[in-house]
Amino acid sequence: MRFVTTAGVVAGAVLLLAVVCHPQEAAAPAKPKPTPLKPYPLSAEERQRLEARTAELSRAVAALKAADLNRDFVADVEVYHKAGQWLLEFPEDIFTREEFQTALSVLDEGLERARQLRAGQAPWMQRPGRRIHGFYSRLDGSVQLYQVRVPASYDGTRPVRLYVWLHGRDQRNTEANFISRSWKSAASHSDAADVGQIQLDVYGRWNGMAYHYTGEADVLEAIEAVRERYNIDPDRILLRGFSMGGCGAWHLALHMPDRWAAAEIGAGTWPRRYLMDGFPPHQAGPIRIYDNIPEWSLNVFNLPLAGHGGENERGVSSLPPPPPGTPTRGQLESSIRVREQLEREGFPSEGDPYELRAKGLDAFFFISKNTGHSTSPEVRAKLDAFLKTYGDRGRITPDHLRFVTYTTRYNRHYWVTLDRLEHLYERAEINARRLNGGRQYNVETRNLQRFTLVGVEAAESLTIDGQQIRVQSAREHSLEKIGGRWTPVRSAPAPGLWKTHGLQGPIDDAFLDPFLLVRPTGKPWHAVAHQQAMRMLARFDRLYARHLRAHPRIKRDRDVTADDVRRYNLILFGDPGSNAWIARVLPRLPIAWSRRALRVGGQTFSPADHLPALVYPHPLNPGRYVVLNTGFTFDDPDYGGEYPLPRLGDYAVLRAQEGAEWPEVVLAGLFDERWRFPRLRARDAATSRSAVRLERK
Repeated sequence: MRFVTTAGVVAGAVLLLAVVCHPQEAAAPAKPKPTPLKPYPLSAEERQRLEARTAELSRAVAALKAADLNRDFVADVEVYHKAGQWLLEFPEDIFTREEFQTALSVLDEGLERARQLRAGQAPWMQRPGRRIHGFYSRLDGSVQLYQVRVPASYDGTRPVRLYVWLHGRDQRNTEANFISRSWKSAASHSDAADVGQIQLDVYGRWNGMAYHYTGEADVLEAIEAVRERYNIDPDRILLRGFSMGGCGAWHLALHMPDRWAAAEIGAGTWPRRYLMDGFPPHQAGPIRIYDNIPEWSLNVFNLPLAGHGGENERGVSSLPPPPPGTPTRGQLESSIRVREQLEREGFPSEGDPYELRAKGLDAFFFISKNTGHSTSPEVRAKLDAFLKTYGDRGRITPDHLRFVTYTTRYNRHYWVTLDRLEHLYERAEINARRLNGGRQYNVETRNLQRFTLVGVEAAESLTIDGQQIRVQSAREHSLEKIGGRWTPVRSAPAPGLWKTHGLQGPIDDAFLDPFLLVRPTGKPWHAVAHQQAMRMLARFDRLYARHLRAHPRIKRDRDVTADDVRRYNLILFGDPGSNAWIARVLPRLPIAWSRRALRVGGQTFSPADHLPALVYPHPLNPGRYVVLNTGFTFDDPDYGGEYPLPRLGDYAVLRAQEGAEWPEVVLAGLFDERWRFPRLRARDAATSRSAVRLERK
């Protein structure tokens, strides 16, 4: 189906394409960075007013919870309290007196909602237009907010499509300002033509990680929250984003292509670290999860996608920025590089250079003429037509699918699950066809050790990498490569430890699922190492609260229950003397740790001033992680950046530095695919001791 008219002819487009991708003016310097905003200094009287209003709403929320009212509606009130609470904790986020007044108005609206809910009413659920809602995150237990835009035509009797919008970077987008902006209706990138859709405007924890890690979880949980409240067609969920939201949309679209009926992605920086040399192995591997976004481009094979940007983009195109003098199209570079990668995958571009399509795919690439970091009305109209076309069609389960991954964290695509890779962080791929009404499957693989086909009740034969296998009727078939040949195996997990979905590392992966910090209460073995662990715990709590808008769950070791072990990844701080849970799991971890020696990866260190940090399947619940002595391993600025860089891999040894929140890293590495220490070459072992620090935007 054609939804736009393609101007020009392919033959003429080939020459013009070079001009569009590499214009002479592209070498012009980027515009200077904006001057950082200065906080507005609250007077004692203003802070007292903010405290009093926040405390009043806090009491009202507590009363609502005690009354056991509808939990979703209570969350709709509590997000207003959070708007005040977080400004009290981080007053540096108030930049003008007007924003202070806005915060008071938001708190007043929250108090009004509390009064209405106590009276058994929730009138904000009845009005069409913009609505502020909240949900309680499974990730960390916090209340998080989002906005929906409900059309006047919505009556809940039939399922409607959902547009998911990811906003761009905004230094002033606190909870209070996000809520107050819902009262306004100025046109923006987020607006799309009304075709009866509900639109979800994701808060995404402000600017936190540009919808990666915690931001990713926020998007998925917000979608689930909307589906619980509204009648949403699960096959008509469309992803949209621009600028920082474009970064997030590229990530979510290319890593989870079967979740969306289509994706419209504008601008967005792209990371180029995967192209750079000098990274130690424990960083070079995880970089390939997020930083090589262009190399995930083949995942649009089954995903209608429209990438776009302005012709005159001048912003930073990548992180870290390209070398001085490098031709760049600014953030238009993202869609250019995805399109160019599709050409390398065998899908050449055709059409007018301002409106290209990957031949054989529903992948379109638009350029807004004479436009900077924005979208022209002409391209906006084409994007609206794209959204309507593929929203009308809805998500379709394909008979031919292709999927690429570098990690089992992102391993599912329609009726295929990639259970284990032969080599993590290297390109793994599946090309699968379902033939003759599902009676026959032809599958080609790369770098796979085990995979599962689901919904294959009609299957009679499988051909995998040229090998024919007869099968009987079953809901699913798992295949494992044993001795170089594919063999049907039980669907249950194989014995022993393997790096599988949600249990593949690195350390930072543990914070993509619900987690619990465990504080020690016992007597530490060594004061210097213990104090370093406590500083790291405090640092993680502070940075998480500042940038990811929540204080993580935390319990004393003596208070952790069997239910906690079942529900959460346990993040343990301290040593076997101070933390009872470290002592409990230590005998089944791949390290040796006593008062006199710490042995990790064949090397011995003094426990007086060294700590182990690692992620490992929890010995008491192998479906969850246990982590020692670290939260996210990113550098401090990465919490608010687009592409955080994991610094430690799966394991590390940290040397305490007196008074420093972050210790010295003396050893770091990755476990192999069976959670064992690898044999490090001398060169790699030496490199792993050096920290790589990158120039930031």
